Amino acid sequence: MEQFESLSPPQRAATLRSLTTGRAALTRRSLLRAGAFGAVVTAGLTACGIPAAGRQGSTTASTDHSAQEKVVNFSNWTEYIDVSDDGKHRPTLEAFTKRTGIQVKYTEDINDNIEFFGKIKPQLSAGQDTGRDLMVLTDWLAGRMIRLGWVQKLDASHLPNAYANLEQRFRSPDWDPGRAYSYPWQGIATCIAYNKKATGGRKVTSISQLLEDTSLKGKVAMLSEMRDSVGMTLLDMGEKPEKVTDDTYDAAIARIQKAVDSQQIRKFTGNDYTDGLSKGDIAACVAWAGDLVQLRLDDPNIEYVFPDSGFMSSTDNLLIPDRARHKTNAERLIDYYYEPPVAAQLAAYINYVCPVAGVKPYLTKIDPSLAANPLILPDAAMDAKTHSFRSLSDAEDTRYEAAFSKLIGA
Repeated sequence: MEQFESLSPPQRAATLRSLTTGRAALTRRSLLRAGAFGAVVTAGLTACGIPAAGRQGSTTASTDHSAQEKVVNFSNWTEYIDVSDDGKHRPTLEAFTKRTGIQVKYTEDINDNIEFFGKIKPQLSAGQDTGRDLMVLTDWLAGRMIRLGWVQKLDASHLPNAYANLEQRFRSPDWDPGRAYSYPWQGIATCIAYNKKATGGRKVTSISQLLEDTSLKGKVAMLSEMRDSVGMTLLDMGEKPEKVTDDTYDAAIARIQKAVDSQQIRKFTGNDYTDGLSKGDIAACVAWAGDLVQLRLDDPNIEYVFPDSGFMSSTDNLLIPDRARHKTNAERLIDYYYEPPVAAQLAAYINYVCPVAGVKPYLTKIDPSLAANPLILPDAAMDAKTHSFRSLSDAEDTRYEAAFSKLIGA
C-alpha cells in the first residue's frame, strides 16, 4: 500500500495538546485516514488484496468456546477506551472481568481501516480464526465485511441492554438494517470549526463561507475523508448525501475544485488540522467534533458550529469476525458497554458521540459540562440536522474515490 506508507508521521498520527488533567490526547480520529487512503479505491483494494464485495462467508457454523475459555480478544483503535490517570488500568474492562470472570485481551492494533483489514484478510478469506473475537471498524468497512460474509450474526438473546438502550438514531443503517451484525462503539459527528482570533472575530457557519469567503483565502482546510468533505458540501448545496447521485457528486467535486484552483483551500487533512487551527494558520475548517471537545479545553478561541444545512455523521462499530472462538463472551462485552453507567464512564473519557440512551444522569455525576455538551449527547436540534453518506456500490466506490483522490492530490 504505497499510498498509505508514504504518509508522513504527522499525517499518520497527530497529537492534540494535553488536557487540563495532564493526559496526552491522541484521539482515535488522529489515526483514521479513511478518505483517500482508507476508502475503497481500486488501487488501494488491489494493493491490500481486498476482494470485491459479494463473496459469501463459510457455510459451517463456528464453534463457540466461550463456556470453556473465559476470555475475549478485543482489537480497537489507540486511545479509544477509558484509562486510569496513571495509565496502568482500563477501569471499565477490569470491572467487566471482575463481574464475569472473563479476561479481556485488549489490543490497540487498529491504525487504519484498510491497513487492519489487510492483516486479517488472509485468515478471513480462508475461513480461519483471526485470533480476534471483537473488533471496531468504521461503518463503510463494517458494511463491506458484512457483505463479504465475514462477520457473525449477533444473538439478540445475549444483548438485552444493547437492544433496549441503543439510541434511535443508530438503529438501522442501510449497511446493517436492524443491527443484525453490529453495534456502534461511538458516533462521529462532522462540523465546522474556526479560530475566532484568526477570523477577526467573524463567525464561520457554512461550507459556502469556507469555499467562497475571500477573507478566509488560504486559511481553509477540508478533511481528506471523502464522505465528510463531499457530504458537507452536498448538504450546503441542498442535496442529501443519503441520496447522492453521480450528477450531484460531480457537482460537489467541481465546487470544491474551484476553491482549490483559487487557493481558497489551504490543504486537505486528517485531524492534523488541530495544530494549525490553534496556531491560526487555519482560520476555519471541516472538523470532527470529538477532537473539539478536547481542543477547546486548551484554546478558548476555538469555536464550532453545525451548519443549518446539516452535518455528516458516521459510526465506529463492534463486530464479531467469522470463526471467532469466543462469540458469546464477545456479545457479553458488547452488552456490558450498553449499560448506561458504563457507557457514561467511557464517554467521559473519549468524548465522542455516545450511542447509548439513558447515560445523561450518570454522565452528569461524572462531569455536568460533558452531560450538557451536544458533541457527546446530541440534542433534538442536532438530530434534525444529521445525515449519513449512503452505502456505495463497488463501481461507485471506485469512481467517487478516484475523483476525490485526484481533487486532493492523493
